[in-house]
Amino acid sequence: MQPLQLPACELKIVQDNGQTRVYDFLRRRFLLLTPEEWVRQHFTHWLTEHKHYPASLLANEITIRVGGVSRRCDSVLYHREGATPQMIIEYKAPHVPITQAVFQQIYSYNSVLRADYLVVSNGLQHYCCHVDYTTRQVRYLPAIPDYEDL
Repeated sequence: MQPLQLPACELKIVQDNGQTRVYDFLRRRFLLLTPEEWVRQHFTHWLTEHKHYPASLLANEITIRVGGVSRRCDSVLYHREGATPQMIIEYKAPHVPITQAVFQQIYSYNSVLRADYLVVSNGLQHYCCHVDYTTRQVRYLPAIPDYEDL
């Protein structure tokens, strides 16, 4: 798999009937290793190991309904108080450019979840914005914040 703009991490990778699988430590199971999953696993490891996000508050592949259609958020970080989303993270494979369409996708998810932070990454580029619901403004941040700075 392609090197990413994220720190290296130890992933559990196995071969199973000719397929390469990676262990998702949040879902506690092996999944098919796709380029997008490669990004997700590196990113979630980076968040927990380097940015100090509690793994207990992160979840992968969360199903929501947007406009009556079932969709899946790649990762969601929940607030400590209650089960409300604090951050939504959308991953793309490294060869997929981060375009306005990707931001529209995560904004549509946020129309339902109303998270404070939105993150988009293809493993090579990472974008984070903070949504202020009082002023109705979106502010792009220079970097993904540490957990304690959220």
